[in-house]
Amino acid sequence: MSQESSNWLVFQLTELLQHVEPGKLRFHEFLRTQSLSCAIYHLPAGSKEMASAHEEDELYFVLEGRGQLRIGDDAHSVQQGTLLYVHAACDHTFFDIEHDLTVLAFFGGALPQLRNIRNGPSGFGRH
Repeated sequence: MSQESSNWLVFQLTELLQHVEPGKLRFHEFLRTQSLSCAIYHLPAGSKEMASAHEEDELYFVLEGRGQLRIGDDAHSVQQGTLLYVHAACDHTFFDIEHDLTVLAFFGGALPQLRNIRNGPSGFGRH
């Protein structure tokens, strides 16, 4: 259970990880404000993620597992301890998940110039 007041929240990683089911794709958002949202994201080995561009900047921190993240035309190896930044409106996807991948995902506030495009032809929107 998170601790909270009107100005802050405290989350325990062990409690957040309870939302992860081994072998199942899972995206669990645990915080949403006007300027930030956070989620724990689990991709089982061999899964295919269908992400694309979002209207927010994103930061991913890999808690466990191993795979690849394609950002635009470039592929990057990811594993425990990898921290990745993806600019708003940049196409990206996790793929070649070798070992169950669990990441913390942090989304900044939507960029005003992209706010009206949500779920349009560019594929904006969350997983």
